[in-house]
Amino acid sequence: MQDLREAADYIRQQIGDFQPEFGIILGTGLGALVHDIDIAFTLPYARLPHFPVSTVESHSGNLLAGTLAGRRVLVMQGRFHYYEGYSMPQVVFPVRVMKLLGIRKLFVSNASGGLNPDYNYGDLMLIEDHINLQPTNPLVGRNLDELGARFPDMLEPYDHALLTQARDAAQQLGFGEKVRRGVYASLPGPMLETPAEYRYLRTIGADAVGMSTVPEVIAAVHMGLPVLAVSVITDLCSPGKLKRVELADILRVAADAEPRLTALLKAVLAGC
Repeated sequence: MQDLREAADYIRQQIGDFQPEFGIILGTGLGALVHDIDIAFTLPYARLPHFPVSTVESHSGNLLAGTLAGRRVLVMQGRFHYYEGYSMPQVVFPVRVMKLLGIRKLFVSNASGGLNPDYNYGDLMLIEDHINLQPTNPLVGRNLDELGARFPDMLEPYDHALLTQARDAAQQLGFGEKVRRGVYASLPGPMLETPAEYRYLRTIGADAVGMSTVPEVIAAVHMGLPVLAVSVITDLCSPGKLKRVELADILRVAADAEPRLTALLKAVLAGC
């Protein structure tokens, strides 16, 4: 808690009377949303006390404070992953700091592989549930009572009202057919899965797979933060559609889908 307070206090000193309402985490290849933000402050992670530093290509490594769709937001321009060698408390450290700074809702995005055979490149999947296959989670160890209860209930990790709002917004924006609702499986990575592992994930009920998001969501639920999370389907992992994938392919599909994601998040923010 002392590290969290020190980071939050430092950020408050930098942003003054700016009071954030919402937190946003931008996933792989989804950084262009920042062009729609009226940025008031750019804080490199390397300057923030106790913050990890992004090591993944396309993750810029800044905490941005500004306005989007008329709402005051804190935006993680790059996230942290367990596969980078960070502990789970380090992975979720920024989410906890954003909560201490006063955010009321959390929006999370990621690039993921589509397991559901009905999915196509560039679809947006509203995550309605998840399967945590990470080797651990951020609540292991001594509970931080100041943040939340020892045993948080995960019956509704993704806020039902936000899911409905996002679905309706997609219809109004004219791309409802590109928006799905499904279950996200989170694995440690950094390697992509084998064909047998993709079949297994589909068998246990996953519609998409990635290497992030679930740790941050667990931390958010622990703190009572409503969450909306969206996966951009950047590669297809179902039988008959599976092929070798390079990072450049993922980034290209994410870039093509990004205008829809940006429009969706802005519509949801405006309606909150």
